[in-house]
Amino acid sequence: MTALKSYGELGGTGVSPVHDNGKRWSWEPTGVRVMKIAAIQTELERLADPGHAAILQRFFKTGPGEYGEGDRFRGLRVPVLRKLAKKYGDLPQAAAVSLLQSAFHEDRLLALLILIQRYYSGDAALRGEIHHLYLEHRGMVNNWDLVDASAPHLLGHYLRDRPKDPLTRLAASRVLWERRMAIIATLDFIKQGEVDETLRVAGLLLGDSEDLIHKAVGWMLREVGKREVAVAEAFLQAHYRRMPRTMLRYAIEKFPEARRQAYLKGAVA
Repeated sequence: MTALKSYGELGGTGVSPVHDNGKRWSWEPTGVRVMKIAAIQTELERLADPGHAAILQRFFKTGPGEYGEGDRFRGLRVPVLRKLAKKYGDLPQAAAVSLLQSAFHEDRLLALLILIQRYYSGDAALRGEIHHLYLEHRGMVNNWDLVDASAPHLLGHYLRDRPKDPLTRLAASRVLWERRMAIIATLDFIKQGEVDETLRVAGLLLGDSEDLIHKAVGWMLREVGKREVAVAEAFLQAHYRRMPRTMLRYAIEKFPEARRQAYLKGAVA
């Protein structure tokens, strides 16, 4: 596996200066941007719940040697963050990207929710810019919920009708979250009835050592099975004997019990 450093290494192409709804848009002066972010973070601090933050610290495995080591939480629940994203939905990309650099998990999730809103409300040029920014700053998308909330939109949706080379490169990354991005991004394709790319990326990740990848791949295979049972079964029959157990369990979770047990016992031909 390799460490990916830049958008260009993912196969991205250059993007024109930021546009907003067809109009050329200038990056705000740093001072203005800092003031906007400070106002948002003051509100986040006001809404913080230290008791819930302690629960989230444990849930997201932030201890030494765990996958979320060092991450910090304010204790805000997702519905609260979604309301804030609507309130600050007109926050320019530059400010949202600055918020994405925060040490606090909820700040980063809020930044991603705002970027998703701006992405879907923008024209093709703005969408390209936000996709570019997302990949350039993917190092801050560094827990499973951040990946799951953003990758289908800012990665998958953008790549619908474009070459899928970035997913291949992400799937080969040494970074856990980048590999998870590769498979979770394909949820957008699945919802459009396109499952081939999910199966291709799943094949690249069959030998992954991380439990969070096993769960992600199994989840996407389950989503394929909800729409294309025969296609999902063909993939499983070809690969289930060498799949990590967690991946298989997630993939067959909705199967009839007898069929599920047959897979678990290795009795499917």
